[in-house]
Amino acid sequence: MNKKVWSISTTVRNPERLKDFLATLSEMDGRAWDGLAQMEFQARLIKNRVYGFSNSQFYNGLDKNLIKLIDNPNNEISLDKAMEIFEAKNYEDPAMRGRTSFKPLEKIGLATIENKFIKITDLGRDFLLDKLDLGELYLKSFLKWQYPNPVDKEFADAKIYNIKPFIATLHLINEVNQICKNKGLKAKGISKLEFTIFAQSLLDFTCLKTQAQNLIDFRTELGKIKDYKKEQEFIDNYINNFFADFQNATFKNLKDYADNTIRYFRLTRLIYIRGGGYYIDLEPRRSVEIRNLLTSFNATADDFTKDEYKKYICDKNLPILPWQDKQNEILDNLKCEIKELEKSLNLKETFVIQSDELESQITELRAYRGELLNLILKARFENLDNIDKVIEALKNINKLDIKPSIALEKYINLALNIINDAIKIKPNSLFGDDNEIIFTAPANRPDIECFYDGFNSICEVTILSGRNQWYNEGQPVMRHLREFENVSAKEDNYCIFIAPKIHRDTLNTFWIANKYEYEGKKQKIIPLNIAQIIEILTAVKTAKADKKMISHIKFKNLLDFIIKDVEISQNCDEWMAKIPVKILSYKESLI
Repeated sequence: MNKKVWSISTTVRNPERLKDFLATLSEMDGRAWDGLAQMEFQARLIKNRVYGFSNSQFYNGLDKNLIKLIDNPNNEISLDKAMEIFEAKNYEDPAMRGRTSFKPLEKIGLATIENKFIKITDLGRDFLLDKLDLGELYLKSFLKWQYPNPVDKEFADAKIYNIKPFIATLHLINEVNQICKNKGLKAKGISKLEFTIFAQSLLDFTCLKTQAQNLIDFRTELGKIKDYKKEQEFIDNYINNFFADFQNATFKNLKDYADNTIRYFRLTRLIYIRGGGYYIDLEPRRSVEIRNLLTSFNATADDFTKDEYKKYICDKNLPILPWQDKQNEILDNLKCEIKELEKSLNLKETFVIQSDELESQITELRAYRGELLNLILKARFENLDNIDKVIEALKNINKLDIKPSIALEKYINLALNIINDAIKIKPNSLFGDDNEIIFTAPANRPDIECFYDGFNSICEVTILSGRNQWYNEGQPVMRHLREFENVSAKEDNYCIFIAPKIHRDTLNTFWIANKYEYEGKKQKIIPLNIAQIIEILTAVKTAKADKKMISHIKFKNLLDFIIKDVEISQNCDEWMAKIPVKILSYKESLI
């Protein structure tokens, strides 16, 4: 049998990029989907700088003139030039590239091929117009996703596949938790390794109980091994035997598939990561939703014709969520949780619900809960040991269990909360109900917004260090700051740009914006590397240990001193060389 583990496409690893893919496809809405159109779609992705540019290998095979055109983000790429770039790549099956880029859009119902013509669905149009919450979009799509289906030919054998992967994953976690409870063991969800092996290989929902028991048996045997080397040998042997008749189940593939799938599943906010990032469990803050979903939906595949299935996955009103009539219960649970959070912060009830609609009230309360959790987070980092944890995480940003880009946003957010007495630090990352980052901030917003008594600021972070840092961050950072300046209630507004190291081209771009102008007006952008943030945190920790008050005014002074040096610097290198001196003065002022 040609068995394959199921997975979410790795073509688009960041769901935010799907909107860029869809916007590009919308330029061809109504066109015949033939080989030429498929190649043109891929070329348009290049034209719109959506595809290829973050990968240095994309430049292989291109001549100097094309590389020069691509390399400057201020250069406009015509469709003819984009097609020339695409053809220069000399792909074995060029049309297949366009089909591959189209597939993730089709898979979740954002676009379809109707009578051989491209069609952006109503669901897709709502997504482009920001009428859909990203989590809601993926929740409804995942509830409909099944194998076999008439669209995915690779998973068409009904003798092998009978599964709705997302729903089956929820059932599997629940079944494992129930087995543990019945045995008097702690119910903790399933580990990432267990997800990698047992969730993605569950191909028939009727085998759920057997799969759950296999998982428990694996966990038990692995737990008996105390030697690390023997533990790894056991895992390797188990995987080799367990996946012997699967086609696409090398350990690297399994791990990549699992990482990507977990990342996407978290968007639904029905699962969360616990145990320091080690376990995937059902989200307790969505217990009403999960309970009703598990009761109402099993994970066996439904029978569809091709037209029926395509119509079903594109219908933005389906499926009807099984907790639609339970919103009062959800609201009551939220109110109880918020009351406990306010009590822990010694706050009186201050939040007033604005909406009359239950669904909107729930959304408002969840947002307020996030604000309360941020206050708890800030209070927690008055503990000096917790400051050390942030410092260590920043020192080892590429070695943590979470994706480095997500880790950097997470720990810079914590650092900004620690550094001084900000009124509010507001990250724009996508968060789960557990207040942990699911995905980094969307491309059209600053990573973090900071509000103080005397000034406001945004903070932009990137894990990039090479020239692609300038390409990806230069213009967007300046644009985000200008948009923030336009709506800020304060006269003084800054941007703190943080990266492992600052690339020369990025530095020069910000120096010009600071010294001369961006869109007709000077800006205040302060580039700092991670090591300099660690220096500041270390000084703050020392000051806090001495019970010294740390005012945001001193931090503003640091930013102002760095900006003033722009005026007396002949070039960006001279300016950059003065920043460590200003940081040293700031540290001395604290200590």
